[in-house]
Amino acid sequence: MLLVALAAAFAAGVAAVAVVASDGGSRTTAGLPDPRPGRPPLSLSLGFRTDAEARDLRRASRLYASGRGRDAVAVFRRYDSLEAKVGAAVASWPEGTYDRLEQLAKLYPESALVQLHTGLVRLWANRGDPVAAWRAALEAEPDTPYAVLAGNLLHPHLPRGLPTFVPSFSAAASVVALPPSRQLAALRARAASGGVRDLLLYGVGLQRVGRPVSAARVFERAAQRYPDEVEALVADAVGRFDKDAPELAFGRLGPLSRRYPDEPTVRFHLGVLLLWTGRVQVAERQFRLAAKTKPRSPLAREATRYLEAIRTARS
Repeated sequence: MLLVALAAAFAAGVAAVAVVASDGGSRTTAGLPDPRPGRPPLSLSLGFRTDAEARDLRRASRLYASGRGRDAVAVFRRYDSLEAKVGAAVASWPEGTYDRLEQLAKLYPESALVQLHTGLVRLWANRGDPVAAWRAALEAEPDTPYAVLAGNLLHPHLPRGLPTFVPSFSAAASVVALPPSRQLAALRARAASGGVRDLLLYGVGLQRVGRPVSAARVFERAAQRYPDEVEALVADAVGRFDKDAPELAFGRLGPLSRRYPDEPTVRFHLGVLLLWTGRVQVAERQFRLAAKTKPRSPLAREATRYLEAIRTARS
């Protein structure tokens, strides 16, 4: 299926859980198959943490992924954080995993981490309603990588992650030269005193670390401050994209194609949003228009790259 191939090509920089619900996330328990073979996935978002616990949790996650669940549990149980509790519960699969995750879900109903993995364990055990847990993850903490992953599971036939805004300019060399763990803080500092480009680059940075709600707020601020800057308006539209309500983004981006017919950023991002709603052929048309409009521009080249990725996926 073309969209399945494209999902990998256009993922939004957040690791994806390798599982799909065959009907797009609308099933209830009665429609689930027998318990799935293997183990439920474990995904811990530790960001740029380098402390001893984070190192151990990453090591335990690798042990679990390699099939050494008992060794992973021993490492997870050294710590009392919620990540460690979820890790220990999942790595104990199947012994007590379902009951422990259900208990954690009751104790921490506002944790997207817990709700995401509760849904995964329900799916693997063929007990309970995984969709309800994933929707709870989205509602509880939408500004987290865990919510983005839950969105992937609720919409398995669409590209993973969320579409990101692609600016026509790059970050300052002084920011790029920093270690990744310090770049977002540098972008935030520049956005506090800089102009429209600084705001947009900070929003992109937030998108890339799995904070879509914060990114959308920054893009909206940029659009309000600079209402005649086309890239600010486009970023604002892209930041509003919601897989459950894509019209929120299209309602703002579509009219910009009439207001700015010669700006490749509008056509390019229309193509991106169309791709994320499964309309590949219409997206191709927008990418072609973006590539022809100011053909030497950075976004025209980016549109060409997307067209090549679509052709590769088809073949």
